[in-house]
Amino acid sequence: MNKGELVDVVAERASVTKKQAEAVITAAFEAIQQVVSGGDKFTYVGFGSFEARDRKAREGRNPKTGEKMDIPATKVPAFSAGKQFKDAVAGSK
Repeated sequence: MNKGELVDVVAERASVTKKQAEAVITAAFEAIQQVVSGGDKFTYVGFGSFEARDRKAREGRNPKTGEKMDIPATKVPAFSAGKQFKDAVAGSK
């Protein structure tokens, strides 16, 4: 599913226009991104949570040359699925 398909589904289920659905989806994702990039955790009970995690500095290799290179420490977004989401994917209800 891509963004356009998500907009179609949300518009139909919420009985709103596609333009309204797209505005709400965009605003929700922007809010989640802002919270997580600010260092806080976003949790939607039953679905899951998003948070920033620290990735340690490490040594890597250039795939073309095989030359060693240092990869600096950074923060990366992470998602942990909630119980209801895990159960839905596993097929149990």
